[in-house]
Amino acid sequence: MEENNKGLLNSWLALGVVVIGTFMSILDSSIVNIALPKMMSVFGMPLDDAKWIITAYSLTLGAIIPLTGFLQDTFGSKKIYMFALGMFSIGSLLCGFAWSGGTMIAFRVLQALGGGMIMPVGMSIIYSLFPREKIGLALGYWGIAAMAAPAIGPTLGGFIIEKMDWRMIFNVNVPIGVVGVIMAGILLKDSKRKPIKSFDIIGFLSCTIGLVSVLYVLGEGSSIDWSKLENPMLMTLGILSLILFVVNELTHPNPLLDLRVLKLFDFSISLIITSVLTLALMGSSYILPMFLQNIRGYTAIETGIIMLPSALVMGILMPISGKMFDKMGAKPLVIPGLTILGISSYELAHTINMNTSKEYIILVTCIRSIGLGLAMMPISTAGMNAVKTELVSRASALNNTIRQVAGALAVTIMSTIMQSRSDYNYAKLAEQINVYNKATNDMLSSLIQKYMHSGMSQSMAKVSASSYLVQIIKGQATLDGMEYAVMVTVVAVIAALILTFFMRTKRL
Repeated sequence: MEENNKGLLNSWLALGVVVIGTFMSILDSSIVNIALPKMMSVFGMPLDDAKWIITAYSLTLGAIIPLTGFLQDTFGSKKIYMFALGMFSIGSLLCGFAWSGGTMIAFRVLQALGGGMIMPVGMSIIYSLFPREKIGLALGYWGIAAMAAPAIGPTLGGFIIEKMDWRMIFNVNVPIGVVGVIMAGILLKDSKRKPIKSFDIIGFLSCTIGLVSVLYVLGEGSSIDWSKLENPMLMTLGILSLILFVVNELTHPNPLLDLRVLKLFDFSISLIITSVLTLALMGSSYILPMFLQNIRGYTAIETGIIMLPSALVMGILMPISGKMFDKMGAKPLVIPGLTILGISSYELAHTINMNTSKEYIILVTCIRSIGLGLAMMPISTAGMNAVKTELVSRASALNNTIRQVAGALAVTIMSTIMQSRSDYNYAKLAEQINVYNKATNDMLSSLIQKYMHSGMSQSMAKVSASSYLVQIIKGQATLDGMEYAVMVTVVAVIAALILTFFMRTKRL
């Protein structure tokens, strides 16, 4: 009995090591969101370029994750985890010393090369530590890091930017990473290695080229210029590479990503629903800081404080929903979770305006977190539990590849929808500013009189009044674009809810 208790204690301590690494790697996917305006100012970057500080990190994660199954089988999970955490820490240190937008993006890629391996290797380690009947609770605690980190990022980032040097958002990772590597060396046990097989070089190259090409083009957002030869060429290259990747993986004796696990119905459904949940989580993490800071005028730390309660709610619910999954299965949690998420996202779309109090914004985001917290871990665990033990490392790599690509796409999709809708609304609103519109003329006259009373000349007052009116129109157009983008997630959540009813997963 004493030996069993000691083994269980070691398992939970080892889980703590995995949680630390996972939290750090995912935190950087969102903590930079709130620092983006600062970096745009420091490096003199426009939004379309600065967005790649975020997207390059997420995209690199998606590109490196497919390798983790092969690397674990070849070198063992302990060595790969320690190597990944060490590389992530070095990348973080270099990001803290970046001197331009280009170097920041380059160092973020290096940081992600390590961070991308942490999450799938960590999931495989957890499955080796705990029996299937306890895996829900274990993954629930792991989920605090995996799902709460994107929500906590804005709060922590806001505090650092407001009170310290913004570069600390990267430097703070270094000492934690060093401690994590040491703890991993002491507490983790290495997995059983499998004979070294031929490396699927075609699969790796076609996957990497395909993802990078497609997402590079999509990363331009609403400003994609299809008349530029490089964009249609890259998109064509990307699509053909991904087709080659799928064909190769289905025929290769030792595929990089074993796509044959997609034949498992519940695993495939869980990937789709998890992607939708990732879109909802990462999309709101991208839009809300922009709304609160750029439109409502809150400081970085005020924005972080507003978003903190929802992060705490999600963190609390992760282990609870994990334990409930062990007893009830997925459907009784995922169905109400997605329902709550859909309704609250609809309300959030109508909350994005100039009149909503911050208390109500906090309430709506907390309710959304209840939905995310109930659905995310149970649906992911149900999918992984449908996979045989010997395929867990490969299924984990596929699961996390799709999750990270979904995260990268979330930023691209949300920014594209928001920008294109904002441009459309701006053009429509601008049409109303003409000499025949009495309301517009009355407002301009009132503004001109106000500026003239403050000491401006008539000509300067006219310029200032027109400029102010343009800013109002731009602000309203941006708000409408944000609302439209959030409504897209509502439609996606409804589709995911319908899919949930077709799952066959039973409680294990």
